[in-house]
Amino acid sequence: MGFLKSLIIRLATTALAFWLATLLIPGLSLDTDSVLEAVTTLIFVAAIFGLVNAVLQPLIKTVGCAFYLLTLGLIAVVVNGLLFLLTGWIAEQLSLPFEVDNFWPAAVLGALFVGIVTWLLGLVMDRD
Repeated sequence: MGFLKSLIIRLATTALAFWLATLLIPGLSLDTDSVLEAVTTLIFVAAIFGLVNAVLQPLIKTVGCAFYLLTLGLIAVVVNGLLFLLTGWIAEQLSLPFEVDNFWPAAVLGALFVGIVTWLLGLVMDRD
């Protein structure tokens, strides 16, 4: 039961971070007519983002290990932006009303913002 609680809290905090990002970062939009549709969309987008990061990020880090070392880890900002952009594309393919307009500033700043807010909320929330 602890794993399920942790997963739900992580999904909720990520969805909240995505919602805040759509309010603050130009190029990110959530075009919904109702609160229920917005919440549902944000939960799906948070799940997509989690799956994309869980599957692709370890592969990219393994294959691109030299680039991470060469750039002292700064390539991670670009990789996270691309994964965020991929999340927006997948959401678009699933007809979700979440949109990432461009790589800079929307995807890069969105990924940084969501990462920081999710981390901060994770410190505050009890995941265990």
